[in-house]
Amino acid sequence: MSAWNKPILPKLRPVLFPLALLYWGILFWRNLFYVMGFFVSRKLPTKVISVGNITTGGTGKTPAVIYLAKILSSRGYRVGVLSRGYARKTAGTQLVSDGKTPVLDWRNFGDEPTLIANSLSGVPIVVDGNRHRGGMFLIDRFKPDIIIMDDAFQHRAIERDIDIVLINSQDSRSKHKLLPYGFLREPWAGLKRAHVLIFTKTNLKKPAPFLMSMARATKRPMIQSILSAHNLISPEGDAGQTKEGQKAIALSAVGDPEGFIRTLESEGFNVVEHIAFIDHHEYVQADINRAAKRLNKTAAEIIITTEKDMVKLQGLNLSRLKIYSLRVAFILSKNAEQKLLSIITG
Repeated sequence: MSAWNKPILPKLRPVLFPLALLYWGILFWRNLFYVMGFFVSRKLPTKVISVGNITTGGTGKTPAVIYLAKILSSRGYRVGVLSRGYARKTAGTQLVSDGKTPVLDWRNFGDEPTLIANSLSGVPIVVDGNRHRGGMFLIDRFKPDIIIMDDAFQHRAIERDIDIVLINSQDSRSKHKLLPYGFLREPWAGLKRAHVLIFTKTNLKKPAPFLMSMARATKRPMIQSILSAHNLISPEGDAGQTKEGQKAIALSAVGDPEGFIRTLESEGFNVVEHIAFIDHHEYVQADINRAAKRLNKTAAEIIITTEKDMVKLQGLNLSRLKIYSLRVAFILSKNAEQKLLSIITG
């Protein structure tokens, strides 16, 4: 299990609760200063859509950004994607892709922007910790009609026309406590800034009543989505053959490891072991060697990882592994898709 998603040890609660109160105070004054105008939000000269969440990862932002970019592009909009590029080795403004050129080294941009670039055609992608500077670069170079900002709900220094907030349907009540006591980036009251709430992965688990109740209290439009699994893909890009009950080792470094396992099990795989690292873990050859040893010692036939993980694994020697990534997609029903598009374009 990822270290970021482990239950809080009881002995740590007396220490973490005061820290959560301090964090709440910082958030309260920060948001108040934005409301009062002491902190200024800058406007980009194009339409801006933010895709974010209020918890620490695992909601499916990357598949949602890919879906949104594809559907808007298919309707004739020029779309650009802007991300901060978490854990990248570079600084400043970096062009991940012009929509045509493949990404050579994910370390320059981060794993998620690289995955987005590999999944989209004709969509420029930029990373920059200074979102306004990165946005202006996108506008000057590519003149997009719409910029999609990845993971930007808490980034209030940039004005946005539409705030889309994703909520993981699998979340338990214990996770919805403020950091570091729980996994909330900000209190639920912050969702009143959103224009639409999207429950993700509802095919894995229906949203708990407490999630639905708190979402309704915001009086914001609500949409449900699913995370649809497709085929297995080898490091070379070839489709893998699967069979019902196939024994597999899961390998992941994502924000929602439980969701990954549920997805594999829903596809008929028998997960005999899960090798999990913290989100955004940078794999080294020793990790691959460890996975190879486990494959030899268990009854598993293959190792299955996520698309985001495969981005980082491809630079290593995988010759000893029968490994595949599971391709997934963010899916809305036709009615939900129309509802979302009417909010965006209306």
